[in-house]
Amino acid sequence: MSNQALQKEKADSEIESIKQYVESPEKQRSLHRRTLFIVIASQIFGGAGLAAGITVGALLAQDMLGTESYAGIPTALFTLGSAASAMIVGRLSQSKGRRIGLASGFLAGGIGAIGIILAAIMNNITLLFLCLFVYGAGTATNLQARYAGTDLALPTERAKAISIAMVFTTFGAVAGPNLVEITGRVATALGAPALTGPFMLAAAAFLLAGAVLLAFLRPDPLIVAKAIAAAQRQKESQLTAKPLSSLDEGINKRGIIVGASVMVLTQIVMVAIMTMTPIHMQHHGHGLGEVGVVIGIHVAAMFLPSLLTGVLVDKYGRLPMSYASGVTLLLAGLLAAFAPGDSMIMLIVALALLGLGWNFGLISGTAVIVDATPPHIRAKTQGTVDVLIALAGAAGGALSGMVVAHSSFSMLSLAGGILSLLLIPVVLWFKLKKN
Repeated sequence: MSNQALQKEKADSEIESIKQYVESPEKQRSLHRRTLFIVIASQIFGGAGLAAGITVGALLAQDMLGTESYAGIPTALFTLGSAASAMIVGRLSQSKGRRIGLASGFLAGGIGAIGIILAAIMNNITLLFLCLFVYGAGTATNLQARYAGTDLALPTERAKAISIAMVFTTFGAVAGPNLVEITGRVATALGAPALTGPFMLAAAAFLLAGAVLLAFLRPDPLIVAKAIAAAQRQKESQLTAKPLSSLDEGINKRGIIVGASVMVLTQIVMVAIMTMTPIHMQHHGHGLGEVGVVIGIHVAAMFLPSLLTGVLVDKYGRLPMSYASGVTLLLAGLLAAFAPGDSMIMLIVALALLGLGWNFGLISGTAVIVDATPPHIRAKTQGTVDVLIALAGAAGGALSGMVVAHSSFSMLSLAGGILSLLLIPVVLWFKLKKN
């Protein structure tokens, strides 16, 4: 049999397989559960990968550059890389499905982490900055994986599906910062700088996450969701005797704007304060182990409350939880600004609130985006929104070091807390327009 014939047979088999899911709600639910299970597995690995840049990225740059004025640049670079990757992963997912899109992003992130290790060994700043950019692909993909859980979820369970995908990121993300000293010793034993240890963990974690998705995310949930939506539109067209082109495709532009605004604001506040916390702690005599504990608790607060947040968002609504995000981030900023720098307890509470506020904003904003987009444009729109989120994080990361260098960590935290209050007028605008 020729290659072309084999490809045609494979394509026909896939179409027939997808058709079975379109015609069976029971199979749809079964595939949704299976998809969540695969996403959970990838998120556990992906969480460990993203924690490296958060925990030691700024410290590695400070060590190689010999100054802290540009210590925010690593966060900015891998966040810019995250922005570019979010667009690519979103468009690839829209055309080829979640499996190809997400797996490609994680594999690229793993390659970037390997490059960072080589750059540190060679003391090559140019290579470091280039590979930090590529490493951002893993961060973007880890975030976008949350959407895969919503493709086949019921509208009343979308926030819960997002939260299930996110909560399991906690296992890897909390383990990563708390393995800083252990991975550092491994790196030193291998002849590499101690700060490359977490990136060794990141490389393995991202590559494993990509492999899991590539091997097991079949049939693809987004492709099935698009087929279901197309069948429903065809049925509606037949019942109403209206042409397909005249039917409402369910795009809510205001919802997209508000969902994106909520996530962008929470991201810029969270990244700015989080990026400079390790350096602020070092100035006050805290060691790497203590930095790992604080960042680990912060990351846990970003992801661990997700199941409860998802239930609250589905039960009480997207908008009330967006308000809660703004208030929580304000409290975090105020506490970080006025807490004594040598107080571990106060720093832990401040960074935990920072993570929790981000969690509220991300899940409520994501649910608004999913509600506002039909399957045929969903992944592409989600990728575009995640570009804005990543750019917001890049701005927060780049500016944070400069603000602290020319002012103080307290001023940075205070500014972040005040900025988070913009969430309230954004949500009010949407509510008024809706009414």
